[in-house]
Amino acid sequence: MVRIGGLASGMDIDQLVGDLMKAERIPLDKLKQNKQILEWQRDDFRSINTLLLDFRSQLTQMKLSSNYRVRQAASTNDTKVSVSATSAANLSSFTISNVTQLASAETRVNEGKIYNTSFDPSQSLYAQNTNFTNPATNIWRSGALKSISYNLTETTGTDKTIDVGVSQANMIADERTNWSVKVNGIGFKAVVASEITDANGVQRALKQDEVLITDAGKLQFGKEIAQGSTIKVDYIANDMTESLSLSKNTSSWQLSQGAINSISSFKLVTTTKVTSGNTTTEQKEETAYTVEGTDIKQSGVTVGSIDMTTGKITFLENKLPKPDDNTPNISYKLEATYSHKFTNFTMSSHTSNGTRYDQFLVSGSESLNNVMSKVNSASVGATMFYDTFTGQMTLTRSETGDYNDAGAELNTYGSLINDVLRFRNHTIKVDGKNAILEINGLTTERTSNTFQMNGVTFTLKKEFTDSVSTSISNNAEKVVENIKNFVNKYNEMIETMRKKISEERYGSYLPLTDQQREQLSDKQQESWEEKAKSGLLKRDPIISTAINAMRLDFYQPVINDSVQTPFNQLAKIGIKTTSNYLEGGKLELNEAQLRQAIESDPESVEKLFTGTGTTESQKGLVHRLYDTVLATMDKLKVKAGNSFSTNQQFTIGKLLDNMNKSIDRFEEKLTRTEDRYWRQFTAMEKTIQKSNEQMSYLMQQFGGGA
Repeated sequence: MVRIGGLASGMDIDQLVGDLMKAERIPLDKLKQNKQILEWQRDDFRSINTLLLDFRSQLTQMKLSSNYRVRQAASTNDTKVSVSATSAANLSSFTISNVTQLASAETRVNEGKIYNTSFDPSQSLYAQNTNFTNPATNIWRSGALKSISYNLTETTGTDKTIDVGVSQANMIADERTNWSVKVNGIGFKAVVASEITDANGVQRALKQDEVLITDAGKLQFGKEIAQGSTIKVDYIANDMTESLSLSKNTSSWQLSQGAINSISSFKLVTTTKVTSGNTTTEQKEETAYTVEGTDIKQSGVTVGSIDMTTGKITFLENKLPKPDDNTPNISYKLEATYSHKFTNFTMSSHTSNGTRYDQFLVSGSESLNNVMSKVNSASVGATMFYDTFTGQMTLTRSETGDYNDAGAELNTYGSLINDVLRFRNHTIKVDGKNAILEINGLTTERTSNTFQMNGVTFTLKKEFTDSVSTSISNNAEKVVENIKNFVNKYNEMIETMRKKISEERYGSYLPLTDQQREQLSDKQQESWEEKAKSGLLKRDPIISTAINAMRLDFYQPVINDSVQTPFNQLAKIGIKTTSNYLEGGKLELNEAQLRQAIESDPESVEKLFTGTGTTESQKGLVHRLYDTVLATMDKLKVKAGNSFSTNQQFTIGKLLDNMNKSIDRFEEKLTRTEDRYWRQFTAMEKTIQKSNEQMSYLMQQFGGGA
């Protein structure tokens, strides 16, 4: 509102009202200053809570035994036996001797060269079928390989079937046992009801590694499948349909599969969008193509051709309609339904995790490189290799050892792998064997040359008959370093907290008002605000109590059966509070004394920190401190909340809400007061104006009579 005064009186009414309001605003400035102090105090409390949160994380880490059991392992002959240890290893020694046999993985070599004249492992297997030494043409069947990935939303038992979305109408029922079914990458053997049903019609229970494929294409597993598991199914359908939206530059189309067997449907779909008012409808028109040999025809006229080997379709120039910018409502799409050549083979193996089973579906357009990649990444645990120089192949188990006393470690089924790739009459180049050795005089075997025992990992590097001694000891230096880092973290926290509760409070330095800020430079404002913020937590009882409680946590001995008396107090292992009481209970560490304690009784030192119990005296230092820190954080949260709290959830917040209400009320009062002043001065102006008018009239009258 614009007000103009003083026209009659000649007084600066705006200045007069402003000066009067300055005095009236003094209580409001005081309220705003108090509000600012509360906000600064809230932020200071929250910064202390953040500091405690960081220290609580450190305490959580210090509860772990790995901070105190830093094991170091040594071998008298690392070229024969290397050794390493985890924190779970006991302090011990072992003697390894008479390593008469190292563990080995079974490696089998195929019967011989897989091709006659030439072969490219990166090209289609079906296209090169006649090049193979054993060109088994009868292995290639017609259909379409499809994949479905399904995420299980609930745990399912062995009595439930899972519908992953396989179309019963399109699947080839007789090919169900050749499906590849994997759960989180682990293969299952696909079976149908007739395989597990006896002559009396009684169906046996499914094995752990089996999955029943029902007539409807649903899955029933022989074991419970956990919620969140990913089920991947590769299955065999009668045909597959693909589509391609045409662009201005479309002249060819690469189908996803090659080795095409037949195309049952090929058409052009023209879609026209028609808009009437607010409604849009689509009108579709189909133009059929026929495939005769390799020619693609429309109404008897050749419009293109297809390479049945690669699955690439090429159109003659100007034989396809092209989208037009002038008619954006018209679009074109090609659709093809076709089948292609495929085959399959199976592998099973005996592993440290039990029997593994994998089914491999191979389309005719896939190469040997594709097949090897599938095998090498499968759960069966084998590596397939092709040597371009000899034209031969090998299969090697990824695990060493003998997991099947009664037979082969690895089994292959199917004409592609056994006949075409010639693994039926393979040669065992390396047998799968266990390592044979003596441990502390006891003859034993291990399936791997690297094995664990009581937290110690041994690696056998060669065969030998003499003895190699190994020892596990504690790495005192590393433990000292871990405890030292913990002490430093504690001291940093205590230093910050102590400074906060002992800061000088400058009572004459209140938060600056807007008017005061205008009179100071940026540097002067910063200096003033630094003093105004100082000492807001001076002698705060919550923080003071926490510091004293943590000092007491460190000072009191730990009375626990796991801690020997000479090591049941922090001071006894070389850690005590500094002599300067002004430092608020900071710790100082005697590394030599701490190291000696760790070397003398590492378990007591560990339990001094991590011991548990029902009473406070039984608890280790870390657990005591954790409880104290947690209790302090809860108190600070009640006092000052956190970034997720609303004002009504903590004490200072409630005060701030009340302060805001007081400020709002006072500002309303000031508005009324200012209006009153203006009314009073306006009334004065009117009176003066009236008096001036009367005086002017009288003067005119006297002047006129003369």
